[in-house]
Amino acid sequence: MRNLNQSSISEFLLLGLSMQPQQQLLFVLFLTMYLASVLGNLLIVLAISTDTRLHTPMYFFLSNLSFVDICFSSTTVPKVLANHMLGSQAISFSGCLTQIYFVIILADMDNFLLAVMAYDRFVAICHPLHYTIKMTHQLCAVLLAGSWVVANLNALLHTLLTARLSFCADNVIPHFYCDVIPLLRLSCSDTHLNEMIILYEAGLIMIAPFTCILVSYILIVWAVLRVPSRRGRWKAFSTCGSHLAIVFLFYGTIISLYFNPSSSHSAEKDTAAAMMYTVVTPTLNPFIYSLRNKDMKRALGKVITIKFFST
Repeated sequence: MRNLNQSSISEFLLLGLSMQPQQQLLFVLFLTMYLASVLGNLLIVLAISTDTRLHTPMYFFLSNLSFVDICFSSTTVPKVLANHMLGSQAISFSGCLTQIYFVIILADMDNFLLAVMAYDRFVAICHPLHYTIKMTHQLCAVLLAGSWVVANLNALLHTLLTARLSFCADNVIPHFYCDVIPLLRLSCSDTHLNEMIILYEAGLIMIAPFTCILVSYILIVWAVLRVPSRRGRWKAFSTCGSHLAIVFLFYGTIISLYFNPSSSHSAEKDTAAAMMYTVVTPTLNPFIYSLRNKDMKRALGKVITIKFFST
């Protein structure tokens, strides 16, 4: 299927997992992390929704982040697992475009939610007396709705630009899901516009929230350093530790995957980086946000007891 004319290409082959010599081990790893991601994030959503003490802006955004992570993992991993079990790496052209659309939406939502959560921490630490006035339910709803609108528009733009491309010869994608960059390498069309959009528009969507996070934490550090007691400083910093861990993990893999020269890319490196932010990060989120959070531990314990041990 590698030498086809443009009109006969109706599907692509995803070789990101099958090209690895340890594919059986990777299959088990994908399955385990996917189940852990869905279960862990679902418990986070249930715990926050059922515990009225967690009905605050911080946990509101955390529950939405967990929901997005469930969808993020479910957009790519089930297809990988199904292809492996069926012995097929095929994905239809329309299925590929659909996967691109949802991957971009959910990656953007992760990006925006991390920025909003950083702003929430900034208000809580730097303006604690005005927190309830500034972080109102209306503002939280507007921030969330605005994030979904921008993410959808961005995903639609990239999907439509990708749909107009021609694919004349090779239909093999050395990746475990459909992504814009691998498809651009396969296209025999002029991809200059796509590349410019990725560089400028998509770059802006990544850089603007990251700048918000950076500025928020600069102001947080400045405010915390002025706290007289060491215990007070540690308590303030500890409320940001989980969020910072996810920020470093998410942006580190995104930058390594999309903002490096093309000469430094390889199929193995791209697959590993994509696996980090589509599978590993959603799996780690529930553990990072709950292990050091007493309120979350209490709420999770309550949910687990009710769901699994009640008669």
